[in-house]
Amino acid sequence: MIGLDHPSRFSSVDPQGMLGHIDHWPEQCRSAWEEVQNLAQSLVVPGFRAVVILGMGGSAIGGDLLAALVAESSPVPIQVRRDYVLPNWVGDSTLAIALSYSGDTEETLTAFETARERNCPLLALSSGGKLADLADEYGVPWLRVPYKSQPRAALGYMLTFLVGVAERLGLLPSQSDAMKEAIQTLSAQREKIGAESPMARNPAKHLALELKDRLPVIYGAGTLTPVARRWKTQINENAKSWALWEELPELDHNTVVGFGLPSPLLEHIYAVGLTSPAMHPRHRMRFEIGAELMTREGIAHREIDTQGEAPLTQVTSAVQFGDYVSYYLAMLYEVDPTTIPNIRYLKARLGERALEW
Repeated sequence: MIGLDHPSRFSSVDPQGMLGHIDHWPEQCRSAWEEVQNLAQSLVVPGFRAVVILGMGGSAIGGDLLAALVAESSPVPIQVRRDYVLPNWVGDSTLAIALSYSGDTEETLTAFETARERNCPLLALSSGGKLADLADEYGVPWLRVPYKSQPRAALGYMLTFLVGVAERLGLLPSQSDAMKEAIQTLSAQREKIGAESPMARNPAKHLALELKDRLPVIYGAGTLTPVARRWKTQINENAKSWALWEELPELDHNTVVGFGLPSPLLEHIYAVGLTSPAMHPRHRMRFEIGAELMTREGIAHREIDTQGEAPLTQVTSAVQFGDYVSYYLAMLYEVDPTTIPNIRYLKARLGERALEW
């Protein structure tokens, strides 16, 4: 097992440099924010009464985070759709935003074509690929993600672009001050939990060690609900490990009843609650009572609190913390955090019967 206080050895397990992408979060956000200010000025989408965000995996999570951030300010409903097909309500007054880092995600492309057939106003974000070609062919606004990485490692760009677009479209108030605080907070937190910070004062490394050889169950509430999902998927893809995610208050209406069984599993579960000073006071009470119930059943658990004042800062700082945890867990398991062999196998098998556009 690679010791987490020996970052010089990480490259032997991480030859493609996933750590550098995680470290680059503040710079991604800063660069993307500067770029989207110019791009968004010319973006005009009149008359839409709903938004559907099309995407999968590490691209779609940006849509989830945006939907949570705009929930209390947006004058129109927003839904993230992870599928080939669209709900019947999606039509010519629905803005469809396609997110695909590669530009070649088959589910997203299929849904994008359906949205076009229904005369939806369209917007596309990708690094290139077929989505970029279709956007050019159809005269659709396209935002290019100018960052080379795995899709999940470009979230700083994807989310920041979406925030800029949402601000321009009136779904969010001005985010300039929030983005400035977020970038400053991400930079400061990187110093605290980055690879060069020793275990003795690095809470992300401590948590990774506690999660090793256990089943992580991550849960959040409000704006931190999609962050819990992000933690889960990062542990899946970076650490090649099982992980689950849950949402409060829904968790308290079903999952909480199952805390006690199967008993042989309990000692192998580790629950992580994502909390925020701004959370609803009843959510706070539910976290506290849930902790009591888990303690009673002998389930290991802890809470991670967010940083910053603005919701955007709280969301991005919590995402960054989870990304580092997933990376350190990959080092402890000695697995390459970049490669995704099972996804590649699955795509190869799907490719045996090509999808016709």
